[in-house]
Amino acid sequence: MEARMIPYSVHLREDIYQKLREVAKDRKATALVRDAITMIIEGDDSFNGGYNKALRDVISVIKDDQWATKIGVEGEALADHLSAKIEKMIVTQKVNP
Repeated sequence: MEARMIPYSVHLREDIYQKLREVAKDRKATALVRDAITMIIEGDDSFNGGYNKALRDVISVIKDDQWATKIGVEGEALADHLSAKIEKMIVTQKVNP
């Protein structure tokens, strides 16, 4: 089951906004901001944040793979089965307010 994306806006300093626009030319701004926020919320350190990002990237590749989505066992697509197993590996940490 894929997580539902909910739109959210943020206010940025102009210099940061301009740098983000440069990244946006490659259509990476949304993913960059989303990944940064996710890493802050889910991980206290860069290792766990990077680890979780890598796991999410692997899940994306599996869910986008035409063979993994077509092949199934006992009514479950291989992509869904593998994604669920990998999602359990994501490290969740308590973030200090």
